[in-house]
Amino acid sequence: MKVNEHGSPADRGSADAYYGRRMNPHWWPSGSYEGKRVESRDMSQSQIDAYVEAYEAQDSFKDW
Repeated sequence: MKVNEHGSPADRGSADAYYGRRMNPHWWPSGSYEGKRVESRDMSQSQIDAYVEAYEAQDSFKDW
């Protein structure tokens, strides 16, 4: 899986931050909103780390 692939932990972390959502590690193995969503309890530590890193690195945000 590529780091910025749609649905990846990093993709979901940056999207959550961009849209002002609270931090909630998760990802979609089949692509964003496709198939089954994987919750943090079922993620590896490296997947959680990728989500958190992308969430914290996001520096542009949705202008509502």
